[in-house]
Amino acid sequence: MQEQELEKIQGQVASVIYFNEDNGYTVLRLDVDDGSQAIVVGCIPMPVAGESMTAWGNWTRHAAHGEQFKALYTERTMPSGASAIFDYLSSRVIKGIGPATAALIVGRFGDDALNVLRDHPEKLATLRGISMTKAEEMSAAFRRQTGMRSLMEFLGGAGLPPILALRLYRFYGDEALEKVEENPYILSSVQVGASFAQADALALANGVEADAPERIAAALLFELRHNSDNGHCFLPADKLTAATAQLIGVEPEQVGEGLDILLDSGDVICESVANVNACYLAPLYAAEVYVAQRLRDMAGTVYPATGVHVDHIIDEIEAEQHIAFAPQQRRTLDAAASRQLVVITGGPGTGKTTSLRAVLALFDAMGLETMLAAPTGQAAKRLSDLTGREASTIHRLLGASFSPETDSTVFRKNESDQLRCGALILDECSMVDMALMKAVLAALGSSCRLVLVGDADQLPSVGPGAVFRDVIRSGIAETVRLTEIFRQKEESRIVLCAHQIDQGQTPDLRANRAGVYFLRRREADSAAETIVSLCQERLPKNMHIPSGQIQVLTPTRKGAAGTEELNKRLQAALNPPVAGQKQEFDFAGRTYREGDRVMQIRNDYDIPWKTADLESGYGVFNGDIGYIDSIDPASEAFTVDFDGRRANYAFEQASELDHAWATTVHKSQGSEYRAVVLSAVRAAPQLMYRSLLYTAVTRAQELLVIVGDEDVIRTMTENARRAKRYSGLRIRMTDEE
Repeated sequence: MQEQELEKIQGQVASVIYFNEDNGYTVLRLDVDDGSQAIVVGCIPMPVAGESMTAWGNWTRHAAHGEQFKALYTERTMPSGASAIFDYLSSRVIKGIGPATAALIVGRFGDDALNVLRDHPEKLATLRGISMTKAEEMSAAFRRQTGMRSLMEFLGGAGLPPILALRLYRFYGDEALEKVEENPYILSSVQVGASFAQADALALANGVEADAPERIAAALLFELRHNSDNGHCFLPADKLTAATAQLIGVEPEQVGEGLDILLDSGDVICESVANVNACYLAPLYAAEVYVAQRLRDMAGTVYPATGVHVDHIIDEIEAEQHIAFAPQQRRTLDAAASRQLVVITGGPGTGKTTSLRAVLALFDAMGLETMLAAPTGQAAKRLSDLTGREASTIHRLLGASFSPETDSTVFRKNESDQLRCGALILDECSMVDMALMKAVLAALGSSCRLVLVGDADQLPSVGPGAVFRDVIRSGIAETVRLTEIFRQKEESRIVLCAHQIDQGQTPDLRANRAGVYFLRRREADSAAETIVSLCQERLPKNMHIPSGQIQVLTPTRKGAAGTEELNKRLQAALNPPVAGQKQEFDFAGRTYREGDRVMQIRNDYDIPWKTADLESGYGVFNGDIGYIDSIDPASEAFTVDFDGRRANYAFEQASELDHAWATTVHKSQGSEYRAVVLSAVRAAPQLMYRSLLYTAVTRAQELLVIVGDEDVIRTMTENARRAKRYSGLRIRMTDEE
């Protein structure tokens, strides 16, 4: 704790004005030792009147509430003396104890009341009206209170924010302090959210040796988790060893002992894959093996044609929908009628939607109850609009939640409680990673049909694996590739442009017409200025497209034409501050304002939401886009409207949201927009490749405006490389080893 850089006040808590249980945000009145009184605000979990407090922070002035002391760290001690103890207990901070019970306890035990409450519940049970059961419940509640304090002091001494103590306690309860003292690296787990560097610094400060096996094991797990976030299901042992050694400054030979610990505990599985010693996180290994086996079994299941007159059904569908199916689309229906697993892939305009509607009609005619799902909220909404049927995100369909016991996502629908349907159509499958595919397959009954739909040439999933591409490459499933372009009118030039890029042909950007326009801006600053002008004035005025229906895409977060800078400029242009009318707050160097467009950047299963018709639930998922509806500075909370679902956030949770006027192409997967403005200025070489450009272009429905440099478009089109992903799925499905 860098106390010398902060101001310090100390005194006794006079009263608690406000406390938010979800995020620990507190407003309290402090009787300062110098005789003054101060309003203290900050993350101070479980505050109580009567306790002594030392706070480090800075004085600030709130527009409505005046001068406040914003505490970054606090140290708190339990009240001493009968009077202060009575004030503390009578505040109802301990469940089961009010003023009357507090008077009984303090009257009998005086200055020793808190020691009795903590260690001797049997003595409490001698008091009138307190049974042994009630005494033990009060004692347990008090121990929880003191446990949080001790945890905060332990972390605060290392300069770690109080919110980490709240998260630790939420997941580990009374054992939180013991667990973090025993293994500081649990701080860097998903549910707690500290960085590996923070956990490592605490561990080293508390005597963990630089080459301790537990430190090496934690670093190995960090490397595997970090690389799974980059799309890898495993890492070769030599690469894992080298990366871990470099991360924590030990010799590669020393890493072996830590790896042995993880192998013995079962946290890591090592197995030969294509003559590579592959090291997996255990859940990813289990997922890959399960997905391979289940898909292989489904691909081998063929249904006899008895009782199903497919040609007759197809003729009826054609008559009802007033269309004539192309040969490839008829083949799709034949496959869907006879196979348990079918894959439909194709680029824009090739009839995927028509084929999907036809498959739905076929399944209806066959008496199969069909469910539809997609990876993101935007993709699910689009699927519902295209089919006229209810579609859900995969997470909501499966009842996703977070389990602190397993430190992972769990699904209510699984092998023991499967989906009640005869068929599942899964759209935008290029976005589905290994763990999510495993969850989908586990929730399907043994006879349930599965139709995987997507564009294999788009970017792969953000999470580990390239499941859709690997299924197609394996050749195990009946796969229909739609190649004939049907859209010839309003979207034709966007579609043509996309297919040219996909085939390695640089599109002709000179003809500014028919929905595709190119504006040459070779410098990033100039491109950024043009992009803002397009969104603020030119497209709304000249093309009659509101700014809310325009999405800016860029390959990169960095630079003048990256998402970080573009969002600052677009916020200033499209949602400027209005004194007295728009609330706002600052968090981690960003300003969040009412009316801001934002995107959820990680799955959070605990965020509550409610709709106007009082439907309610929990969970907001990676890729969901909404607008900040309201901000309440007094409670440090705000509400985001996600297409009618109003979700409640604490200020601390703003780290889960990015501004979304401009997003990376990766984050746009699964979505389509009326108008796309694409920033095409030079970025890092690893972002200059064909499938990224192709994905960006295929996000546009009606209008595509490319702002940038023709040489960048040419470079990306000619670069057909695909980032290597370590996965054994294709090999496992084909039994090539």
